[in-house]
Order: sequence, then structure tokens, then C-alpha cells
Amino acid sequence: MSVVNATSEPGELATILRVWRERLAPHMAGLPSSAARRTAGLRREELAVLASVSVDYIVRLEQGRSAAPSVQVCVALAQALQLSDTEQEHLFRLAGHATGGGRISRMVPTNIRRLVERTGERPQAVFDAMWNILLWNPMWAALMGDPASSRESDRNLVWLHFTGASDCHLHGPGSAESLDASLVADLRRSAGRYPDDPQLRQLVARLNQASAQFRELWARHEIDEHGPTIKRVVHSEVGTLDLDCDILITQRHDLRIMMCTAEPGSESESKLALLGTIGTQKMMADSR
Repeated sequence: MSVVNATSEPGELATILRVWRERLAPHMAGLPSSAARRTAGLRREELAVLASVSVDYIVRLEQGRSAAPSVQVCVALAQALQLSDTEQEHLFRLAGHATGGGRISRMVPTNIRRLVERTGERPQAVFDAMWNILLWNPMWAALMGDPASSRESDRNLVWLHFTGASDCHLHGPGSAESLDASLVADLRRSAGRYPDDPQLRQLVARLNQASAQFRELWARHEIDEHGPTIKRVVHSEVGTLDLDCDILITQRHDLRIMMCTAEPGSESESKLALLGTIGTQKMMADSR
């Protein structure tokens, strides 16, 4: 149950973040408990680690010196603080990311967060209606590259695809243009559904400037839904993988949940397993 009111007051974001942090016991977040704690909740340093942000940023948020965390930070905080859907909606509202009026929802409901957290064997990620990546598991990072290493404005599947700003590249089962056209037609569909979303307009402007192929396809005004398909993934370390990429779309928040699987016993399945090992080794090395 949420503990906040519907109206936003100055400093409310700072106050509610402290409340949420202090109510979450360390063992609930998978952290060791200590008898020397002043409070039963998380320390700021622990929340910073769980949300992959700096301790200084947590301090500034809780002191009201930073009142507009980005969408990705809100998603990370909601996951780290184990917020309910109602609380997460309130966090997005306080941070200035309220939906409605032709804007895209970027909230990841609790049940979908749990789905991604518990599906570790296959690459899986959650996207909003303009293909911004909001949440991913370690296998996705191993296959597609870790989104956390990119600027937030570049964490977009369409941007990465058309600019080649990744060490992993997607190819459709047919002609190269068929996958390109499908992604652009899906983005055009979202642009019609969310005409007042500033991030979507900015993405389209950037893509028009960066990619002649996108510019040509966007000018066609084709509208379609990018659905499940077989994708050929070319990875810089393990080479080519043929994967089934299933896409589920949620009705309420219009999210895209993508999961990639390989045919059992295939060479691609072996390469996926190898990527999982490589990714684990990299994470262990980075944590030292």
C-alpha cells in the first residue's frame, strides 16, 4: 500500500525517498544485516550500489538539491527500493515523468521486474513504446552490450540499430531492409499514439540527422507493429547467432518485453551459453 498523497509538495520527492530507503531492511534487498546500524533500513551507500548511481546523487536527491531524476534513474530506484506499482507511479509523477496527454509510459510494473529478474538463462529486456531500454538481465547485456555503459539518450534499440553504435548487430530473416522497415514502421505507429512525447520527437530528429536509411524509411509513413521474428545477431566475440526473438506487449503501459532463445542443441545455443560465462567473468572483474 502506498504511503503518499496524490498531491505533490515542495521537497516531497526528497522526503519520500528517505522514507522508502529507511523502511527497506537490508536482508530484503539481499544485503547482510549489521547490529551497528542506526536505523533498520538501507544506508545511502547501499541504495547507491543497488541503483547503480553515486552516493553523492542519492544525498542530493534526499536533500532536495536534485529534484528531477531521469527515467532510467527512476526505474533503477523503483527496482532497488522494491516499490509497488502505485508507489512507482508516484515517483515518476514527482520526477516530472507523468504520463497521459500523448506521452509514453516508462514505468515497469513490479510483476514484469520480477519476470526479468527470475529469467537469467535467456537474454531478456523491457522497452517502452519508442524502444528505449528500461530494464535488462545480465544475459541481455552479454549479448547486446551493457546499456549501462551508454548515455541514457542512446539506450534505444532503434538508435543502436541505425547508427551501428554497438558491438552487436541485428539482421532479419529476409532482406536487410525488412527489419529496418519494421522497426521504423513501429516507431511511426508510436509517434501517432503519443504525439506529445518530447523524447520520441527528439529521437526521430536525431535519427533523421544520423541515418540516411532511417530518413528514407520514415518518409514512407508506413505503420506496423514490430513483432516476433528470427534475428541473426552478429556479436564481436562469438560471431553469428540465429535466435528466436519473441516480443510481448503489455496492454496497460504499452511495454515491449523481448526474450531471445536459440534452438536446443544448436551452435547458437552453445554460443549463448558461452556469452553467459563471458558476461559473468566480466561482471566479476568489474566488481574488483
